[in-house]
Amino acid sequence: MNRLILTLLITFLFSIAINAQSNSIKNELVKTSVKVFPNPATNVVNVLGLQNSNTSSITILDTYGNIVLRHIWEIRNNAINIPISSLTPGIYIITIQSKEQQIQTKFYKK
Repeated sequence: MNRLILTLLITFLFSIAINAQSNSIKNELVKTSVKVFPNPATNVVNVLGLQNSNTSSITILDTYGNIVLRHIWEIRNNAINIPISSLTPGIYIITIQSKEQQIQTKFYKK
């Protein structure tokens, strides 16, 4: 009886480890499939390859980590267009958070 319980426990733990690794690989694939263009940008940054979401928090940070833009938007057609004409030239980090995904990428404002 103890051997059966031990075998079931090991099998259960192994399946949890496999699922965690699978989810990690899926999250990495989402990150690598996101495209940001144009880069460098002047007025608008387009982000493609996102998962559609009713509410997504879009945050843009400067290189010092200061929040320079923050919006709550709906992602439709797996893309968003972010107006950036008010930003000064430099490097920025876009963070997109929703219940479907969490993405972080960078772009350059010309």
